[in-house]
Amino acid sequence: MKSLEMKPIGTVVGGRTEPLDDQWSGTAIIRLNPDFPLDVVQGLEEFSHLLVVWHFHLASPDDVALHARSPRNNPQWPSTGTFAHRNHRRPNQLAQSFPRLLKVDGLDLHVEDLDAVDGSPIYDLAPYFQEMGPRGEVREPVWPREMLANYWADS
Repeated sequence: MKSLEMKPIGTVVGGRTEPLDDQWSGTAIIRLNPDFPLDVVQGLEEFSHLLVVWHFHLASPDDVALHARSPRNNPQWPSTGTFAHRNHRRPNQLAQSFPRLLKVDGLDLHVEDLDAVDGSPIYDLAPYFQEMGPRGEVREPVWPREMLANYWADS
């Protein structure tokens, strides 16, 4: 299997400084690499949301957990495997977010509700296309809704 070498295309500037579990509301900037031409963001301002791939850069590779465990170590929720979680304990420690795009200012993308912290490397981004979202009924167990009740709450 061929491995993939990736370089960040930008960095999160501002917003949260600590990766806490909840209260992720707020604004930040995705600052794209200054060597990119401005053409890379042409037309992006027409979209309301982005799909952003970023790295849990504050997490240690020792945090990867390739076993089943209860979300947030809460025994009220079922033990689930690594790929049933969306946290930093995944093998590549990558995440996806869907922030609202507020403004494009040169190579600075002003966003709201990005759940990455200041300094997080951005590895890819694209506009969110509703037509490429999930097809059909979305199904999930009860525990994510319970666990994330305050995820987007104001701090």
